Amino acid sequence: MLSTGQVLSRERQNKNLTLEDIERATRIRKKNLIAIEAGDWKKFPSKTYVVGVIKTYGDFLDLDSEKLSAFFRREYEKKDESGFKQRLSTDELTTNRKKLFKILTGLILAFFLIYFSYQMKIYFSPPKVEITAPKKNSFVNENKIELVGKVEKEATVTVNGDHIFTDKENVFRTFIPLTEKQNKVIIVVTGANGKKTTVEKLYFKR
Repeated sequence: MLSTGQVLSRERQNKNLTLEDIERATRIRKKNLIAIEAGDWKKFPSKTYVVGVIKTYGDFLDLDSEKLSAFFRREYEKKDESGFKQRLSTDELTTNRKKLFKILTGLILAFFLIYFSYQMKIYFSPPKVEITAPKKNSFVNENKIELVGKVEKEATVTVNGDHIFTDKENVFRTFIPLTEKQNKVIIVVTGANGKKTTVEKLYFKR
């Protein structure tokens, strides 16, 4: 009795068709056609997949694909399904690896571009300074006030020309004498990049 693959092979040859002809017409790869005709079912991921290929092949050859599929099932009904191991072709693996490599490369490049842009922004931007005290600018019967502010790491601070040290939290403190009705305070902060930020404050004594 002829096997399913032999029936297909014989009919193909009777019609003077090559495997290349079948491949072009059905889009079934030549290597799969060879495996079908040889009965090498382990080349396929599952029995269902084999049935689909047989039906397509049989339809093209004007054979009764339903009978062919049923014949195949009977032929292998006692065969363990686990014998059909899914295998990805070398081409498919290579393509997937290339896609994954491109995605990873794109993500890495995007990360470095964002990081580089952020660092450049920091480098060319003047330092930030926040004056946290005093909260008001008008005082009664006070001879001095405490000026408190916070700056960025490694920034230096001068208040009215005097260098003021910062603590480990980058906070600076100094007392400002209120000798006039209107007292001007100039705070100059120099960042690690050499850029400067100047803040002017007016405090009034009543």
